[in-house]
Amino acid sequence: MNRTRRLALSLVLTSGLVILQVAVGLGAGSTGLLADAGHNLTDLGALGLSLVAVRLALRPASPQRSFGNHRATILAALANAVLIAAVTVLIVVGALHRLAHPEPTQAGIVAVVAAVGLVINGLAAWVLSEGSGDLNMRSAVLHMFGDALASGAVVIGALVLLAAPSATWIDPVSALVVAALIVTQAVGVLRASVAILLESTPADLDLDDLTAAMSDVDGVGGVHDLHVWSLTSDMRVLSAHVSLDGTPSLEEAQMVGERVKRAICDPFGIAHTTLELECAPCAATTDDGCVIEVAPVKMPSGHHHH
Repeated sequence: MNRTRRLALSLVLTSGLVILQVAVGLGAGSTGLLADAGHNLTDLGALGLSLVAVRLALRPASPQRSFGNHRATILAALANAVLIAAVTVLIVVGALHRLAHPEPTQAGIVAVVAAVGLVINGLAAWVLSEGSGDLNMRSAVLHMFGDALASGAVVIGALVLLAAPSATWIDPVSALVVAALIVTQAVGVLRASVAILLESTPADLDLDDLTAAMSDVDGVGGVHDLHVWSLTSDMRVLSAHVSLDGTPSLEEAQMVGERVKRAICDPFGIAHTTLELECAPCAATTDDGCVIEVAPVKMPSGHHHH
């Protein structure tokens, strides 16, 4: 099953669950169940964003977007994290209000509906799981998995309330547990999204190891001005200056460049590589990349400049 179908199926499952939880939560007077419904409602938005982003990423590159629309998935993940944070605030405010003003809760029906939510969210998380490192899909899976845990917290709270009806605090406390789970998800996705948008070096990539692997290639004299960043969580891009041994021909230099690309493609997960091949280290540059020193060009003897 491709990503589009995984997301669409999860959308259908989550939509039905939200309708059920809101109806029962209002009828049974359960803050915990309404908090869980609010969490699932954010997931509807999150899954919708993820679905749009996946469709955009499938579009071919254009002159205006030469790398395509792959960053759309990162923007979706970032928007999801912000959405989670906003709903968390609403859940916390509602739970604190309920703690200050306790109301009776129909614990039995809450337990049943929350259990249904646990099953549906678990199923949606399983549908979305594909084992890839794609941040957009990972954020969607985290949403669903977090929802399953949240539903579990509501079930436990309802069961405790059935055993001890006077413990009215348990329902809003379960809502606060849900909020804590949401925040944990949001922080991880937010940090990873921002790191990619700032074009940071991938966290699991060691530049020293990468430089050593490139330098060990036959014909390479040195590597400098090395940059590695991510277009998406599973697409890395590299640019570097590579000094070559001796004075190879254009064909020989190109062969060295191809060997460098092969040496780093699979071991380091580099999807797109741009190399500037040099027979001598290039001139010094300023922070904005402008050359500040250019070696004079010596004309061959017997030729005159006109």
